[in-house]
Amino acid sequence: MTETLQHYINGRRVAGTSGRFGDVFNPALGTVKARVPLAGKTELDSVVAAAKAAFPAWAAATPLKRARVMSKFKELLEINADKLAAIIISEHGKVHEDALGEVTRGIEVVEFACGGPHLLKGEVTENVGTNVDSHSLRQPLGVVAGISPFNFPVMVPMWMFPVAIACGNTFILKPSERDPSASLMVADLFKQAGLPDGVFNVLHGDKEAVDGLLTHPDIQAVSFVGSTPIARYVYTTGAAHGKRVQALGGAKNHMLVMPDADLDKTVDALIGAAYGSAGERCMAISIAVAVTDAIGDTLVERLTPRVAALRIGPGTDPNAQMGPLITREHRAKVLDYIDIGTQEGAKLLVDGRGFHQAEHPEGFFVGGTLFDHVKPHMRIYKEEIFGPVLGIVRVKDYREAVNLINANEFGNGTAIFTRDGDTARTFAHEIQVGMVGINVPIPVPMAFHSFGGWKNSLFGDHHMHGPEGVRFYTRLKTITTRWPTGIRAGADFVMPTMN
Repeated sequence: MTETLQHYINGRRVAGTSGRFGDVFNPALGTVKARVPLAGKTELDSVVAAAKAAFPAWAAATPLKRARVMSKFKELLEINADKLAAIIISEHGKVHEDALGEVTRGIEVVEFACGGPHLLKGEVTENVGTNVDSHSLRQPLGVVAGISPFNFPVMVPMWMFPVAIACGNTFILKPSERDPSASLMVADLFKQAGLPDGVFNVLHGDKEAVDGLLTHPDIQAVSFVGSTPIARYVYTTGAAHGKRVQALGGAKNHMLVMPDADLDKTVDALIGAAYGSAGERCMAISIAVAVTDAIGDTLVERLTPRVAALRIGPGTDPNAQMGPLITREHRAKVLDYIDIGTQEGAKLLVDGRGFHQAEHPEGFFVGGTLFDHVKPHMRIYKEEIFGPVLGIVRVKDYREAVNLINANEFGNGTAIFTRDGDTARTFAHEIQVGMVGINVPIPVPMAFHSFGGWKNSLFGDHHMHGPEGVRFYTRLKTITTRWPTGIRAGADFVMPTMN
């Protein structure tokens, strides 16, 4: 019997009341795993009311108390990491090592949020005027919401809610309806850690729920990760309704391969960065920029057999390197892009359209695909495919490569592989991209730095997690003080403690 999932509101699981449901698939099998409720206005109003009611007490809790709950939550996440990975595999399809890595990267943000007492410290200036002092505070916003994508059902929400909650806000997570179950386990673990009811909530839904979150007057801020068209819509709609918004969009990430690069390491990096998680990563490398035809020829020679030999299977297969795509519809979209690439004149070296997973013929699998002689006017160059498709673009020199990357509408991530420190340093400074790797293929910052792109990869002023996340989820207040002669109190011989 197919499981029917529930929302998580005010510390407990609550059945959907809208009467609308979506199917959650196991993408490796191509079968329905569960039904997820799609929230309507009644459920939205209920979850916002719960979060709003919980806010005053949570905001008044000391940063130390909030940090201790976060620390216990981190401990529980570590204990249950394999269980969370298994849920990811069953609904997203990525292989176990990748799923476990996602959980680990999410835990790193929780660990960062445990430093809330330090992160929320303000600044003090003595004697800004004669006997006048000034100090600043960072205070929480209130009820905030996060809308997360299917490709990282644990990690991306953790880019948002640990920092928001550590800062004293209450949080409503709207996870992807494609793989929503991990968010419910996260909610259960948070409650076990001692989080008060109403501080963290999970509302399942589709566009109706998203629009409700963007327009509800009691929600102060919205975080989003997804495609660029929807990111732009989330930003403009939320901002028009007076909300703070950080909306991360799509990407077309290039790896520049210089003639002096270590080609063994470069090819290993390309295989992992292009085909890991079946290419369903906003930081995936989808374009290799070969500087000179000689480098292009070498990449073709080395990549072609590696891509053809990728071990593709369900995430439960310990030997699998790549799993299925998330849905049947997305698989069809990726296959269409491969058709388009051949029609536009790119040279198809490895064709993933004919891949057949014998043990799971109904699964949403696509084989690794490799194109050469991709040109900037082609759709497979300009558009985010979000699948296991890598294109090689050939340029004559470094300057042409930089101009190519800077002309792209996206600016999420990029990388350069070279042995030349001067070239690498110049590239890092002049490339118009938010996250840069030097001999690192997927330059996702650690949790104590901030994640975000440039251009059409980010809408809003703040990147996610790290110091930028703290700024996004708090308001700055500056207080200027003058006191008359102080009042003297008697001696106190008790060791001072903080509660």
